[in-house]
Amino acid sequence: MLKSILYDWNGANASLFHVINDWRGTILDGVMLSGTYLGSYNLLPVCLILFFVIRRVNASSPFNDPKWSVTAMVLAGAGLIDMAFLFLAKRIFDFPRPPLALPEGLVHVVGQKELHHSLPSGHSSFAMLLAACLWPMLGFWQKGLAVLYVLWIGLSRINVGAHFPSDVLAGWLTVLPIVFMVRYATRHWFKDQVQAFLEKPRVEG
Repeated sequence: MLKSILYDWNGANASLFHVINDWRGTILDGVMLSGTYLGSYNLLPVCLILFFVIRRVNASSPFNDPKWSVTAMVLAGAGLIDMAFLFLAKRIFDFPRPPLALPEGLVHVVGQKELHHSLPSGHSSFAMLLAACLWPMLGFWQKGLAVLYVLWIGLSRINVGAHFPSDVLAGWLTVLPIVFMVRYATRHWFKDQVQAFLEKPRVEG
């Protein structure tokens, strides 16, 4: 009963999945499949490495602003915690993905077919992680792009047949408190350590 209300949504979860999964087109398939690559947690170390390389070799980089340094710390900390949470949650719930849960032939799959560990969506969680961590540093239009990025990744995971809408929603909602807690800890509990990091000498570029 609880699963029917919270996950199946009394049939609405599958119905909404079919609406989004039925959006088809050669160009659209490519756009949606791109979300699989640009919303992957594999990009987290790439983002962090680029940030610290630029910060250390280019003294005039905007990333040398202390606020950006704190943002990178929050991104790294929250990302590691969320990856651990996703690993556990996917195996605890172990809900089937659309190709396994729905009748054969009713699911359009673009890219790799996945069958297990549907809840929550890791790609949607990563997209929300990036947006939430960067949010305080973004301007008005940049925040609009961040929102579009989160929506794109979430919709893409449904459109390519990898997740149900409830998986995407779970990915969005579960990472937010993690980001808030890590940001609070970074700014308050680890204030001295953060300050020491920011005061390290930098290589002039």
